[in-house]
Formats: sequence, C-alpha cells, structure tokens
Amino acid sequence: MNEIAAVLGDEARWRIVGWLAGRPRSVGELVELTGLRQPQTTKHLQALARAGVVSVAPLGQKRVYALEAEPLRKFGLEIGELVRKVEAQAGERDVLARYQAALDTETAAAIRERWADGREFSFERVLPAPPDVVWRYWVEPEKLAAWWAPPSLAVVEVVLDPRPHGDAVLEFRDAEGRYRSEGHVQEATENERLVFDLAVLGDAPFTAEYDLELDEVPEGTRLRLGLRITDTTVEAAPAIAGIETGWGQVLDTLSETIEGAQR
Repeated sequence: MNEIAAVLGDEARWRIVGWLAGRPRSVGELVELTGLRQPQTTKHLQALARAGVVSVAPLGQKRVYALEAEPLRKFGLEIGELVRKVEAQAGERDVLARYQAALDTETAAAIRERWADGREFSFERVLPAPPDVVWRYWVEPEKLAAWWAPPSLAVVEVVLDPRPHGDAVLEFRDAEGRYRSEGHVQEATENERLVFDLAVLGDAPFTAEYDLELDEVPEGTRLRLGLRITDTTVEAAPAIAGIETGWGQVLDTLSETIEGAQR
C-alpha cells in the first residue's frame, strides 16, 4: 500500500494511470499523451510496474502496458476505510472548531490579570445508574481515572478525598508535558453533594471551584455540576477556553463508562 501511494503521488504517473484505465497502451502512445521524452515515460512506467499497478506485454517491437485492477481495488478499500474513520470522527472535528472559536474569544478578552474571575459554567447529565454508583465514579481514584480526561490527555494522578479538607489532586499528561492541579474538598455529603476546588499549577494558573449535586430520578441519577473560575491569569486563556468543550467530553465519557459497566 505504501509503495502504491508513493508512485501514485507523482502527477505524471497519475495521468498515465488515468490513460491506462481506458485501455492498454504502448510506450509510444503514452509518450505522445504525456508530452514527455520516451526515457522519462519509461521510467514512470517501470515505477508503476514495480508497485504492481501495471503489467507489461512485449508485442513485437512494442511494449504495451495494462493497468492491474486488483492492487488498485485494495488501495481503494484502504482509502475508503480512512474516509469512514474520518467521517466517524466528525464530532471530534466539531469540538476542535468550537474550541478554536472559544480560544479566539478568550484570548481577546484576556488583557489583564483576574480577567475571568467569577465566570461560571454549568453542566447537567442524566446517568443510567443510582446515585451511590455515580458517587463512586467521583471519589474512587481508579474509577475517576477511567473518565476524567479529554481524549488527548491521560490521567497520571487523581484524588478526591470525600471529607472536608480532604485532598483534591488532578494531574494530566500528553505528548507536550504534564498539567497538575491541587486543592481541597470543602463539603461532602455521600451520594448527594461534593464541593471542592482545584488550583491549576504551572505557567498558566487559575482556580476552579466545583459544586457537584446528584439527585435520584426514574432514569437513574441527574448530575448537576457548577464550576466557578477565580484567580485567573492572562496566560490561562487557552485552558479557560477549553472548559466548555472539555467538560462536555469528559461527562459524555462518564456517561458511556457507567452505561457500559451497567450492562
């Protein structure tokens, strides 16, 4: 597949393939069609033959080249699979576009320190499990690590100790580095409410205060998450721009994780 992709990437070879798709042709015909000299045309045909895209038949003084359908069919299937994968990820591209728009907006607004203090976000989901099950996905580190990271990040450490003054720690990593937040639990009512804060450390600090509420409903649990920003810095604009899309992604992952575990 790699060799076929390489030979078809040349414009002259691609045109030769197009002409051979109509019918087999001699080297002389292809020289006239391409407008190239015979040695150049022959060199392109030899490259196509090495990749298995064409076959050659000596007919007297002529050498006639024919296109081979099977290698191109397999190559087409590979391309088709790539297209299907891309189309299946249309939602991810939409997330990226929304993040870029938010980043442009927040970067323009971040003209002084504490520029986003008091900014509030709210999220809601109905999850297919009772509150005690959902609660464990917030306070048990192994369960937390299974969902609390956008697709591009991996959880290195996560702690939410469900007691007043309990530790709150979240550390991600990606190919560029690690991103750590630390804070404390302020209020915890088992299976009902969890209030905590996390201060983002490093070069773009800000603090996020979280208020999680769980209510039992016929479908399972209604989750409400409030998030309030404080202590913002100008450098925090990219992180704040990603809150809306990032939390949307991780809560969707939480829902899918719980649904899968309930089956």
